[in-house]
Amino acid sequence: MKSVNPLVSILIPAFNAEPWIADTIRSAMGQTWQRKEIIIIDDGSSDQTLAIARQFASKDVAVITQQNQGAATARNHALSLSQGDYIQWLDADDLLTPEKISRQVEASHECPNKRTLFSSGWGYFVYRADRAKFSPTSLWCDLSPVEWLLRKMGENLHMQTATWLVTRELTEAAGPWDTRLSNDDDGEYFCRVILASDGIRFVPEGGVFYRITTSKRLSYIGGSDKKKDAMCLSMRLHVKYLQSLEDSDRVRAACITYLQYWLIQFYPERPDIVGELLELAKELGGTLETPRLSWKYAWLKPLFGFRFAKHTQTVLPQLKESLKRSFDKVAYQLQGGKSRSLHEE
Repeated sequence: MKSVNPLVSILIPAFNAEPWIADTIRSAMGQTWQRKEIIIIDDGSSDQTLAIARQFASKDVAVITQQNQGAATARNHALSLSQGDYIQWLDADDLLTPEKISRQVEASHECPNKRTLFSSGWGYFVYRADRAKFSPTSLWCDLSPVEWLLRKMGENLHMQTATWLVTRELTEAAGPWDTRLSNDDDGEYFCRVILASDGIRFVPEGGVFYRITTSKRLSYIGGSDKKKDAMCLSMRLHVKYLQSLEDSDRVRAACITYLQYWLIQFYPERPDIVGELLELAKELGGTLETPRLSWKYAWLKPLFGFRFAKHTQTVLPQLKESLKRSFDKVAYQLQGGKSRSLHEE
């Protein structure tokens, strides 16, 4: 039987998050759900992240430091120290709306099953949270595990890490974060959580502010062979997980679509991974096409080659985003370094 006043553990892994960590901790402390513990794991930061976090230490806010071992290890460490009936994951640069946890816990009272998983909406921002863009997708509704994964992979969608509220029973059933994954560790982890769940309940009230930082963020693959290897492993696991729920034509089609979307990340620089994905698509009963460039950059291919055109397709949008970040930073500073209240529309 579920507790009517459950303890919620808010777990925050942090690495070199000096500019953002204070706001993130405040958003955790400011949750209207009163019965909570906050555990911050500093993953060997070289800036002032640890010193800033320690300013918030109290009986309800624990701050622990460890040698740098990666986000997945930091999350597993935080989980091992937690006592909550529910787990709330929160990255060190993101924010929760004040009622996010309260709304999801209230929804849980209507769901006696401890294997129900709760999600919420999210919007991305850079400096000003009040300018966050919330763009609903087909994942923003109640879904069965197989339908959720079908939409994620077939439509190339995702749900931001902090949107979930996970029961202790479901967390234990899913197992630890995979420390082999230097990126997409959250995508793979929540696939296993969903796999162990009896369904996803979407709670529209409340939500998450997802901060878009520089291209050095964990989810960015770029030219890193380590991240490409990790992404390939995560993709294989995604396909395995979805097929374990349902091995059908529609599942295989969604898996092939998923592989096709990500193929350009490895082509032509990693022919070994390209070969793996081609073979996996064949096992699924399909084929993958040579990746295509956007029409904006395809004209460069016959002039300078595919690699140059692909590089341009990657770099120019990054420059555009960099300019947007600079503008947003200036506007943020003109506001005195503060966004409007998260309670405001």
